[in-house]
Amino acid sequence: MTDCEGDGSAGLTPLELYEKLTVQGDTVRALKSQKADKADIETAVKLLLALKVDYKKLTGQDYKAGCPPTNVEIPSDNGPASEEGDDLVNPWAVSTSSAKGVDYDKLIVRFGSSKIDQELVDRIERVSGQRAHRFLRRGIFFSHRDMHQVLDAYENKKSFYLYTGRGPSSEAMHVGHLIPFIFTKWLQDVFDIPLVIQLTDDEKYLWKDLTLEDCHRFAVENAKDIIACGFDVNKTFIFSDLDYMGSSPSFYRNVVKIQKHVTFNQVKGIFGFTDSDCIGKISFPAIQAAPSFSNSFPQIFNDRKDVMCLIPCAIDQDPYFRMTRDVAPRIGYPKPALLHSTFFPALQGAQTKMSASDANSSIFLTDTPKQIKTKVNKYAFSGGKDTIEEHRKYGGNTEVDVSFMYLTFFLDDDEQLEKIRQDYTSGALLTGELKKLLIETLQPMISAHQERRKQVTEDMVKQFMVPRKLDFNY
Repeated sequence: MTDCEGDGSAGLTPLELYEKLTVQGDTVRALKSQKADKADIETAVKLLLALKVDYKKLTGQDYKAGCPPTNVEIPSDNGPASEEGDDLVNPWAVSTSSAKGVDYDKLIVRFGSSKIDQELVDRIERVSGQRAHRFLRRGIFFSHRDMHQVLDAYENKKSFYLYTGRGPSSEAMHVGHLIPFIFTKWLQDVFDIPLVIQLTDDEKYLWKDLTLEDCHRFAVENAKDIIACGFDVNKTFIFSDLDYMGSSPSFYRNVVKIQKHVTFNQVKGIFGFTDSDCIGKISFPAIQAAPSFSNSFPQIFNDRKDVMCLIPCAIDQDPYFRMTRDVAPRIGYPKPALLHSTFFPALQGAQTKMSASDANSSIFLTDTPKQIKTKVNKYAFSGGKDTIEEHRKYGGNTEVDVSFMYLTFFLDDDEQLEKIRQDYTSGALLTGELKKLLIETLQPMISAHQERRKQVTEDMVKQFMVPRKLDFNY
């Protein structure tokens, strides 16, 4: 793509560039009909021609008014690493060779998202009237798409809604699964807005060696852990795909609309599907996309299709929503906005992956205080030196130390966290002492969650999962 000075075409999808061309063509015609200054007309025509060159290079097609781009690959950049040493990040696999974890600055460039800078954090504080959540303050949520537009709408008294989800592949969730829900609850509280939570039990059936009945049962059990995070039942709808798809014509109609506008070649390019994958996998992305549109929930939004959606999720889910954002204008819906989080590291280090089948890869929400202590002491990867003498002299490395990483997620006090960082890097704090601090942070947090979960009854789950009107003023 050419880099036309001032045209802002870099990074646009084919459809976005097509729409920009259409607007510019209208501008040229308007200037000519108004008999504007010759210099203004020439400038507008020059920009139009430059955009047409960009469009041809991006799509391989000539621009024609009234003929949107067809059969164009939506950029993927999330499959196998393109260069040696690159991180692999997609919805089903995350790997890196670095003990520090994924290079998120590189990922922002590859995915074409925007970095959450201090200016945006400050603006969220101003608009919400609340101090930014520690996940924002510490860069755990580090990337976004169109968050400024969400804040613009909110300041203009136009509300929005939240959408996040969980793939229920096991009965027990681990602490890493809590990250999007902790942050989503904060967003719900400070902006006072409705939330939909999708449980993709259908996805797990398609991808895992599980029965349909088990996937649905896991969805209900996971819903109990999600409810235990403290969501407001009057503002929150939790749904299982296996249940909701069959009972909501509006939801299924949006699924079909999305499916019609995404080709087989596109989903292969985005998600890396092969000819031997089952057709359920190929069609599933449309199901994860559908909650991005407000009229998928007529019981909440009264068939309105213009309510903007904000999706807090881990960055590996972004491919679904790049696809969604490309399709949205073609079916008459606003693009969803996103807030992306970093990955929660496995106990064995940020370059390894947590697994529900490996009980020692993370702290699970069912773990006892003793199990938490044992796991941290035995498995948490250390950034300390081999001997006490060396550690005292050279200090530890908080960039690779898992105990410090976990404290970054769960210790709320910024000053205390900074003191721990300084003490560990100077050698004043030993690895065993750092692990003890993490244990003392996790044990009461997990115990409190378990107590709240005990209070979640089957009737409460049903209340959250019944399609209904929510307490929402728009």
